[in-house]
Amino acid sequence: MRKNIRLCGSGGQGIMTAGYILGKAASVFHDYHSVQTQSYGPEARGGAARSEVIISDEEIGYFGLPQTEYMMVMSQAAFDKYNFDLTEDAIVVLDPNLVPYADYDGAFEVPATKLAEKLGNKIVANIVMIGAFNEAADLVPYEALEESVKDSVPKRFIDLNMEALKKGKDYVKGLK
Repeated sequence: MRKNIRLCGSGGQGIMTAGYILGKAASVFHDYHSVQTQSYGPEARGGAARSEVIISDEEIGYFGLPQTEYMMVMSQAAFDKYNFDLTEDAIVVLDPNLVPYADYDGAFEVPATKLAEKLGNKIVANIVMIGAFNEAADLVPYEALEESVKDSVPKRFIDLNMEALKKGKDYVKGLK
């Protein structure tokens, strides 16, 4: 089993954090192997940003995505820039308010920013998205993702982030 994953959006949306949390969930809080890389556009905050994660049940000898099978998207510019290698049956999760022109049939549309705002802080939109993404794509056990979030966010924000993670998971459950 090898899962080739791309998370993308704008700098400042927590894309790198989401990729880090996903990779950590796989390799620290579950028994998978994972590798994570990240890149920003030259303008960093506000420019296109991406994090790529490979999750495998075997050692990963080569890090490179021959094709993207799973994609989480939080900006139109990132979708336009990084959708070039999606497989035909890729699982795509996007925020339709931030990616209004995604030309991909079957994408899971999760209004993560609005859901985060309802929780009281739109800064957790990335956590809403990673909860939704994991539910849609079955990337890692949910419990491993919970532990990774708890271990990765400031202690005073654990409850908010756990609520955000569950909100994303439950939203996609309702779409299935």
